[in-house]
Amino acid sequence: MRDTPRPQGTVGDFRPGPPQLRPGRALAHTTGASGSESPHRSDSRPPQTPRGGRPTDPDGHPGTTPPVPGWPTSFFWLLLALPALLFAVITWQVAAEGPLLRLDARLSRALVHPDRAYELLADLGNIQVAVPVLVVVLVYVGWRGRASGTDRWWLPPLAGAVLMALVPAIVLPLKELIARGGTPAVPPGTGYYPSGHTATAMIAYGSATLLLLPWLRPVYARRALVLACALLVAAVSFGLVRRGYHWPLDVMASWCLGTVLLASLGLFLGRFRDGPQPK
Repeated sequence: MRDTPRPQGTVGDFRPGPPQLRPGRALAHTTGASGSESPHRSDSRPPQTPRGGRPTDPDGHPGTTPPVPGWPTSFFWLLLALPALLFAVITWQVAAEGPLLRLDARLSRALVHPDRAYELLADLGNIQVAVPVLVVVLVYVGWRGRASGTDRWWLPPLAGAVLMALVPAIVLPLKELIARGGTPAVPPGTGYYPSGHTATAMIAYGSATLLLLPWLRPVYARRALVLACALLVAAVSFGLVRRGYHWPLDVMASWCLGTVLLASLGLFLGRFRDGPQPK
């Protein structure tokens, strides 16, 4: 039986070797076609689109391929607006001795159970414990950034240090202004709102997490770090309330304040850092 010649260019044509040019076809991809100097393009475009000519994202940053992983900017703006509003409501209720305080007192009576273990959890929010952890991370991130040749490598550590310095600058005046008394489990006095230990833990451990995330390549390492940070802050918060050092609203207000500050740090780093890649 005579073999029927197979047509050229079919889907199943997987012949090894370079394709053969057919007579009569336009040589659209040969050198000089359509005025191009490139053997790979049929128009006058350069072989590669320069970075300055790439389309920008909604925030105006040059597009990258593949996209650099990270949180969307709208997520950080949401973390700024909602906690700020909640912080204002809690502060108003505490200052005006509103109905939320009665619920706060009942919740505190149900939760308070002084014990040494809860005191140790609360101590994780001490300046002597949390701040040295942040300092170690600041030094490490600065060293990694400088060693990798990252532009403005000093900016992330400086931002973390400034954010930590803002905690007493914000919390201490609020303590004096609100002058809220403590729970029955602590000696009489004022200055318990908001919780300084909770705010210190959130900013120290949270800033360390945000600064380390760009240098962690595996996804599971990033998730483990975020989870560890959340567990640390939750342990400090629970220890403070369970031991009777703070009312629950004191801790909740510091959560809101810390979330606003950390979201601000995330936005700042996203604007001024060009995604360092670990080596």
